[in-house]
Amino acid sequence: MTAGGDSGVNGRARGAGREEAIGVDGHDGRDAFAQARRYMVDHQIRARGVRDERVLRAMERVPREHFVPIDARAEAYLDRPLPIGSGQTISQPYMVATMLDVLGCEPEMTALEIGAGSGYQAALLAELCREVWAVEIVEALAARAEAALEDLGYANVHIVVGDGTQGLPEHAPYDRIIVAAGAPAVPEPLQEQLADGGRLVIPVGSRMSQCLVVVDRDGDEFVQREGTPCVFVPLVGRHGWRNHL
Repeated sequence: MTAGGDSGVNGRARGAGREEAIGVDGHDGRDAFAQARRYMVDHQIRARGVRDERVLRAMERVPREHFVPIDARAEAYLDRPLPIGSGQTISQPYMVATMLDVLGCEPEMTALEIGAGSGYQAALLAELCREVWAVEIVEALAARAEAALEDLGYANVHIVVGDGTQGLPEHAPYDRIIVAAGAPAVPEPLQEQLADGGRLVIPVGSRMSQCLVVVDRDGDEFVQREGTPCVFVPLVGRHGWRNHL
């Protein structure tokens, strides 16, 4: 994605050589996807240190295959990004889980996602939070994400087309903000739109390499700490990388 970007990469799961695409022909396709989803959670995510049980359960429930093009659905549970059109990708499952684990969502919270992309992470946030606002700069991606979320019955997710680096002030403050694209620095509008006690997770660094930065708000103070190395597409916008899509 962009202005958000659903394209994180942080290596392959242990035993990744055993990964195989799913055969989905015939009546047992849904069972094959469900089995692959459980394997993904157990072997690609839980085994690599993600501990938030609500995140793990959400990833067992949300069908990643629903958010990728039909011709890529057999690869939906490989631990890698997949193309979703408009030059963008759906993030590696492990990186999605890692960011959500750090984010620490609770059921009563309101979340803002920058970079809706395929809609997959927004669906996971919908499982974890009371209400989710997701901003996407690419109109075609936003439309597909909205349709996919509606198909699955997620009524607590709202997709908005716009420059995610400016946040979404009309619905602020947010308890949690997550950014799915790499920024040169933490955009000030996103910090300002955090609720007191809120948390922001964002990849920060160069265009080619970043690390996750966690920002916690305590009144007028913002405390930053660095975490997992990662690689995301650039966060494009007024408070991000200033190039055109």
